[in-house]
Amino acid sequence: MTELLVVLVLLLVVVAVVAVVLGMRARRAARQGESRAGVPQDPFGTGDQDSLRGDPRALKAGDIVEIRSTTYTVRGSLRLDEGGWGWSEHLLDDAKGTQVWLAVEEDPDLILTLWTPVTGVGAPGEETVEHDGRTYRAGESGEANFRSEATTGLDAEGTVRYHDYEASDGALLGFESYGGAAWEATAGEKLGRYDVLIYPTAD
Repeated sequence: MTELLVVLVLLLVVVAVVAVVLGMRARRAARQGESRAGVPQDPFGTGDQDSLRGDPRALKAGDIVEIRSTTYTVRGSLRLDEGGWGWSEHLLDDAKGTQVWLAVEEDPDLILTLWTPVTGVGAPGEETVEHDGRTYRAGESGEANFRSEATTGLDAEGTVRYHDYEASDGALLGFESYGGAAWEATAGEKLGRYDVLIYPTAD
């Protein structure tokens, strides 16, 4: 009889300990849930979009990029730096051999710009430039260092001068001069996050 009482007491102790442990875990989980609920969330954050649509910041040669239903392959990339400020420009090539550049930067939000080469624009320097029925006004300009990856048609590294213009409707016009060469002009178009879908290749 005494042994039975001992066993019963031990069982009651074990049950009590388990109940206490489970109760503590439940309270801890509830507190964590409350703390998460109290943290402000950015309704425009791109975390989920990056996991579903690919991360433009991680683009590299060989990746497939779909922009507004047109599929491109990343031929090469430029990594640019101007006084500690960095961004990337990726050379894209479609099935017809058309080449464009996709610029990716954070300021602090993610900014995606599609640049298409144009001719007959001249050189920058004036306060306004006329092109394709639009008047573009001078914006940012400067000089950056670049490092080339894979196929870009440029040296492995060097410097580039740039001068950007913008029209009243948001259309962009950019000029770049690599290593002191002649100015090259590109028409720019700002892209939304949902305009770009990335299929990364395996590392």
